[in-house]
Amino acid sequence: MQSTDSGPLHRLYLRLAGIPIEYDLRPYAAVVRAVEAVDVRGLTDAALGERARRARNAARAGADLDDLLPEVFAVAREASARLLGLRPFDVQVAAAVALHRQRLAQLATGEGKTLVAVMPAILNALTGRGVHVFTANDYLAERDAGWMGAVFRCFGLEPAFVSQHLSTGARRDAYAADVTYVTAKEAGFDFLRDHTATDPAGLVQRPFHFVIVDEADFILIDEARVPLVIAGTAPSLGVEHSTLAAVVRQLRREEDYTADEYERAVVLTEAGFRHAGALLGGIVLSASEHHLTLSALHVALHAQALLARDRDYIIRDGRVELVDEFTGRVADNRRWPHGIQAAVEAKEGVPVRPEGRILGSIPVQHFVGLYPRIAGMTATAVPAAEELHEFFGLRTAVFLPHRACVRDDEDDVVFTHRTAKRRGLVEEIVRTHEAGRPVLVGTASVGESEALAAELGTHGVSCQVLNARHDAREAAIVGRAAAPGAVTISTNMAGRGTDIVLGAGDAGAREQVLSLGGLYVIGTNRHESRRVDDQLRGRAGRQGDPGTSRFFISLEDDLIRRYGVMNQIPKAHRPAVQEAPVDDPIVTLEIARAQRIIEGQNFGIRKTLWRYSAMVEQQRRMIDERRQAYLLGQAEPGVCREELPEHFEDLAAKAGEEAVVRAEQRIAVHAFDVAWADHLALIEDIREGIHLQRYGGIDPLTEFQRQIIKAFDEMMTRVDGDIVDRFSRLAVVDGEIDLSRAGLGDSTATWTYLVDDNPFSPLASSLLASRALTNAVGILAIVNWPITLLAVVVVFYRRWRKRRRGRD
Repeated sequence: MQSTDSGPLHRLYLRLAGIPIEYDLRPYAAVVRAVEAVDVRGLTDAALGERARRARNAARAGADLDDLLPEVFAVAREASARLLGLRPFDVQVAAAVALHRQRLAQLATGEGKTLVAVMPAILNALTGRGVHVFTANDYLAERDAGWMGAVFRCFGLEPAFVSQHLSTGARRDAYAADVTYVTAKEAGFDFLRDHTATDPAGLVQRPFHFVIVDEADFILIDEARVPLVIAGTAPSLGVEHSTLAAVVRQLRREEDYTADEYERAVVLTEAGFRHAGALLGGIVLSASEHHLTLSALHVALHAQALLARDRDYIIRDGRVELVDEFTGRVADNRRWPHGIQAAVEAKEGVPVRPEGRILGSIPVQHFVGLYPRIAGMTATAVPAAEELHEFFGLRTAVFLPHRACVRDDEDDVVFTHRTAKRRGLVEEIVRTHEAGRPVLVGTASVGESEALAAELGTHGVSCQVLNARHDAREAAIVGRAAAPGAVTISTNMAGRGTDIVLGAGDAGAREQVLSLGGLYVIGTNRHESRRVDDQLRGRAGRQGDPGTSRFFISLEDDLIRRYGVMNQIPKAHRPAVQEAPVDDPIVTLEIARAQRIIEGQNFGIRKTLWRYSAMVEQQRRMIDERRQAYLLGQAEPGVCREELPEHFEDLAAKAGEEAVVRAEQRIAVHAFDVAWADHLALIEDIREGIHLQRYGGIDPLTEFQRQIIKAFDEMMTRVDGDIVDRFSRLAVVDGEIDLSRAGLGDSTATWTYLVDDNPFSPLASSLLASRALTNAVGILAIVNWPITLLAVVVVFYRRWRKRRRGRD
């Protein structure tokens, strides 16, 4: 096993800088030698199984897992070689040690992370407390549980998987298994369902113990702020989405409204106010009685002007399906909040789905944090190492590949404008295709992938297109992507979790592709995160294979324009419009520097948002702890015995004290559910308008925390009062307590979904991220008063929606 340590000075720098990255792998190499010293190769299968079961018994008797590690890993390594035909390399064993030690292991693409996870999963599952392995999708959860199952069973352990369509009973069985493969979002949804269940028989999960997160930077950072939501039915608000969609379609850009797609901002002009009012029957939108209509109209205009089909979403099977910008895949069960989803559905003429009342919510970031022990794996950990350490306490250990990477990562080809870039890109693909070398092109959107494929078709190049519209064919398309002469045009779907084999499995074809230099990966845009770019590069050069990666970009690309990169380039180096690529290293350096700055800004925003959500998470845990104790009969609310002692004793005399206590527990569970749903709605209202506090020189975070603490205290007082009120209505009928008198109601239908990042309020996000903007915001409020007014209107509109739901 190789070490990435570059010497004592480098180690000293890392220590002084506080960078949580381990390049010195000698401590892991020592453990690998201890594993090698356990000689099990000569054992019969029966003897090997006996050693495995002996280790399990020792773990369940309380033996220290660190002491058992060499024996367990040695047996698991040998079992893998015999049962799967895969013997873990030293670097895989070392990475497995790192996972057991709760590290984030950076392993290059193609290094067998699935096999790496098996060893620490076995070791930690021996205690009988269960291990979860988070995978990228349901397919991989089912595949890995089945593929690795024989090795687990050698130790007397049972693996299982959870997928979207499993029944409640099947989910309960899967979580009861020793090792459970599941996506983070599916496990999170089950957590939410468990914490809104009204019957213990409906619970599926047991207490969390240890989780191994594959593609950890994606799940713990890119997906971390995406809230998982469980919602219940709620009355319709009566908003005529189709009418508003028809109105905004008739509004004229620049005349009736201005839109900045990069800032995600759209504003009606004075002419637009008049035109929209006329289209709505001659009303005056600026009048106070129409402020709710104005806000709803603005949401519809946002959907019309800023959210694009085949970029932000696709239409499939009569539904609007969001496209994940990081993966290029359909974001299953994901929706935009605050009426934006409904506005897009009305825009596209598909059925408008109800938004519902949120019963429970938790960001992926906080859900993963519920596990006492966390470890992770990814090929792109280093750029995110500081953030992963700050949020999850994870130190990153960097492991060199078993075979050195010989991929040639060439410099970017930079053009001054998009047309020149497209021409150069097509010429490069055609030239490479004619030579017989396979090409994988990573694009930024569904629309771009299909437009590029169509243009290549006019040059006689046949392409396979892999995007959110064709995700069902992903395995087949990826399987042929490195065949001789293959041209695959993909969104970010091909950038993570895909394994592209040279020659598509044919030995002769593999030799042909090797002779041509391996797979050629081309990116058509730089992403905000270097990690996403690096994942695309990593599709080539797998396990020591040759390969090439290169990005074709233009100074008109979204990333360049959105963040004003051109303004950062010294005037002397700003190129004039030209057809040939720009030959100036300063331009390339400034683009790379801008990318690093953007990553830092996004990290700062995520830290601020973490501070806002941390207090809410503490409150959720306090509520959940009490609620689940009442649900499981482990605690008695006691408030009814104290406040209504005579009624309590009367019911107990007629139905028995145990039945009365259980009735109070059921009422308490219901009261907590109602109160928490109301509290979540209030928190959302507070958060949406809290940035306006800057206008008065008040720190929004401090004020936010003050308000939600006060609201929480008031909520807890109301809960006790609600329990007493409902309990007072109880009566005994035919010897049993009639709970229907307490107004608990029947269980309503619930559904789960993810709330996408809100594209409605980028200004608010920016304000939350920086105290230095206070003065600028005051100026902005004066100069752009229509935007400020509209922001206030939107906040009040959303609060009205919540209040109306509550009354209904």
